[in-house]
Amino acid sequence: MAINQWGNATIDFSDPAAVKALNTALLEEFYGVAAWDIPAGYLCPSVPGRADTIHSLADLLASSNGGVIPRGAAIRALDIGVGANCVYPLIGTHEYGWSFLGTDIDPVAIASATRIVQSNPGLQSVIELRLQTAPARMLGGVLRPAEAFDISLCNPPFHDSPGAAAEGTRRKWKNLGKGTRPTLNFGGQGAELWTPGGESLFVRKLIDESAREPTRCFWFTSLVSKSANLPGIQAALKKARVLESRTFELKQGQKTSRIVAWTFLDKKGQDEWRARRWQAAP
Repeated sequence: MAINQWGNATIDFSDPAAVKALNTALLEEFYGVAAWDIPAGYLCPSVPGRADTIHSLADLLASSNGGVIPRGAAIRALDIGVGANCVYPLIGTHEYGWSFLGTDIDPVAIASATRIVQSNPGLQSVIELRLQTAPARMLGGVLRPAEAFDISLCNPPFHDSPGAAAEGTRRKWKNLGKGTRPTLNFGGQGAELWTPGGESLFVRKLIDESAREPTRCFWFTSLVSKSANLPGIQAALKKARVLESRTFELKQGQKTSRIVAWTFLDKKGQDEWRARRWQAAP
């Protein structure tokens, strides 16, 4: 707790412990998560921002289903890079009853997410977690041959190197008037913060891999933090010959990001998918 310039008690969002305490309270109060924790230094995401993403994906599915959001555990979501926090599955299962497969290349993250699921009754039947043992892959190496998903989601690492991640942290703290203290209020480890080629290459690689497995998902999606990355991503979508793509914005306070979504299903394929999976859902 901190006192702002007007003398009112508020949350110090520059304090990682305060952000974690807020997330713990929000997850318990609004999503029924009684036991939630993450290892020290791991990404502690904004729960409202993650909820906005889940609701936007629900609206995307509804747009392909006569305006009705498909609900229930028969609707399966793939979270690529679920992280130690497991927040997207926690929100998605509570809000829409979807089932989730969360994957990650970090064994510590998978172990943490597994502890969260096992510590909250009812989640083990709707949230599955797997370690991705092929770090250069997103779909291959971790998915089983016959698995299909109604939607995939991903929040790619933003930076392209550890140095860029550190510089971003210093710049953020300077803008907050905190000097150059090298601490992230939302934390983050290695692959949570950076990947070779940054966000742009990560998403383009996901698009390329999705083109090789076009029937894995009805809608493939990814968050894109930097608008300057969109032209390259749109070019990759065109090269992959997706049948439909959409881009829509998410706004939280002064921050704007966007979701890019694409599908390889034509009208007949979409109709067959809905009849097989969504119309059978309660």
